[in-house]
Amino acid sequence: MSTLYLIPSPLGDAPLCRMMPPYNSDIIRSLRHFIVENVRTARRFLKQVDNGIDIDSLTFYELNRHTDRQMIASYLTPMSEGCEIGIISEAGCPAVADPGADVVAIAQEKGYKVVPLVGPSSILMSLMASGFNGQSFAFVGYLPIDRNERAQRLKALERRAYSEDQTQIFIETPYRNVQLFGEMLRTLQPQTRLCIALSITTEGESIRTMTVSQWKKAAVPDMHKQPCIFLIYK
Repeated sequence: MSTLYLIPSPLGDAPLCRMMPPYNSDIIRSLRHFIVENVRTARRFLKQVDNGIDIDSLTFYELNRHTDRQMIASYLTPMSEGCEIGIISEAGCPAVADPGADVVAIAQEKGYKVVPLVGPSSILMSLMASGFNGQSFAFVGYLPIDRNERAQRLKALERRAYSEDQTQIFIETPYRNVQLFGEMLRTLQPQTRLCIALSITTEGESIRTMTVSQWKKAAVPDMHKQPCIFLIYK
């Protein structure tokens, strides 16, 4: 049976040996078809895995916000011919807050084997380091852009953290990180704990948990245009 491999990629500039087991490299070398968010980034990643890979002999299918959703199913055509395919996200784990989920859904419907490979997940790594509840948590993706809607959503997530004893995890477009941070300080209760996880796995990594009232007295983290995970808990 043909296999769809979900291949995690680096979150930052850390060496591949820190986050990718040799088994992943062996799988990658065996593949000739890849579904990727950005071909240029994927080619660079594959060269980091093994400089001997003949990039020009590979076939890439680009899957991002510009992709015609009617075309996605056709990306799996090689699997019907016995070939295996790898999905590579821009950063971290494919199909988690990532368009690769659409491909995985189709592969499952068609009965293909889907194999997630071991690799870095900023969501889980931030949860591990936050000190929050790791037995009950929810990743809710992006919050609304509209300021009023975002404030309402933050309050709803905070209530859920208290009523369900559940960690709430979310992200933002990097250039809006500071704006969201300010909104949280204005909206959340002073005693609510907030974890800011910045640039995980890179030299600039910073994961800090404090109450909202403590954050108000602290220096604003340098989060502008930095990959960031936000977590709140009671």
